[in-house]
Amino acid sequence: MVLRIGHRGAAGHEPENTLLSLKKAVELGCDMTEIDVHVCASGEVVVIHDEEVYRTTEGTGFVSQMSLDALKSLDAGKGETIPTLEEVLSALKGKIQLVVELKGKGTPAPVHGILENSGWSKESLMVQSFDWNMLEEYLELDPEMRIGVLSHENAFHAARYASKVDAYCVNPLHHLIRKTFITKTHKKGLKIFPWTVNEPDDIARMKDFGVDGIISDFPDLI
Repeated sequence: MVLRIGHRGAAGHEPENTLLSLKKAVELGCDMTEIDVHVCASGEVVVIHDEEVYRTTEGTGFVSQMSLDALKSLDAGKGETIPTLEEVLSALKGKIQLVVELKGKGTPAPVHGILENSGWSKESLMVQSFDWNMLEEYLELDPEMRIGVLSHENAFHAARYASKVDAYCVNPLHHLIRKTFITKTHKKGLKIFPWTVNEPDDIARMKDFGVDGIISDFPDLI
């Protein structure tokens, strides 16, 4: 069975990284959903993809330089606000598995603290990042956490690194994936979750290759 993994909730249907989008992923029957996190100026871990707020809200400024109150005053789409990691964990507990992508600098320690006290099981959580140094920092805090190694350049290099740190999965850009990569990576005991696969033909190709899960803005197409 190929896992259906909602990208930033179900970003093809609702404003990305909002509670509305995440609840849509649950409604669509996703196995997992993915979010992105930064630390804001007042110290909270907030769920937003970019370093700046202008693309996903009507505001301007860097997340790291804005307080939670300032961020909460912005419209993240359809009247939704930028959620905190705690709000997401509370809303989704017991309903879906959650993938937390470390985006902003300094996220490993505060994210670890929040996840450790969330009441979520380790089997329902995963931490991933393109910044492999942050993954190593997180593993120092919690060697038992499931880790996903993201890559947009060299899938084989990412798989070698994932094997080295005993990661759970390697998650390359879907255009990088070939059948030989699938075979060799599975032999390492790693799962493969390509991103962001939105076109039906690409989804069919990933399934044919034998990936373990697909990250998509439209998880209902998987």
